[in-house]
Amino acid sequence: MKIVSILAIILGFSQCGSSKFVENPSFKIEKAFYNNWKGGQAGVSGTKLEIHISNASEVEFESLFFQQIETEVEVSKDKNKTILIGHFSTSTREKRDLILDADPKKELKNTPPNIKKPKFELKENEAVLSYKKGNKLHYFKITEIKKERTSFFPSAKKQ
Repeated sequence: MKIVSILAIILGFSQCGSSKFVENPSFKIEKAFYNNWKGGQAGVSGTKLEIHISNASEVEFESLFFQQIETEVEVSKDKNKTILIGHFSTSTREKRDLILDADPKKELKNTPPNIKKPKFELKENEAVLSYKKGNKLHYFKITEIKKERTSFFPSAKKQ
């Protein structure tokens, strides 16, 4: 093992952001689009990313990175096409106990937010698809993803 790899393991560094993207994967992106959605309750929202792929045999899709969020990919087959779906929560409703008090000592029990550096620097209409071919993990950058209309679920107020 290289010294750099050992240091990366010891120090917990990830090389995902600097890894090279696959230029010509064995599969073909037919179309990719996303839409935002608003739920029936205030603060409940998300984004659905859908990618249609052909020639995806011998490929195991892992996850999607989109708009600074990572999620596991949902895979379905439709005839000779593979459809990948990523569900990304953008809800602002958090279920955590937060202590707000005039006495700052009581606020020390609050859990600080978990802020992580994103794995990839992407534009709003770009995503990274991680997949395995054999035992090797690959990353493919999808660009120019089309944005569709926002969906409003019952009782959601249009904003």
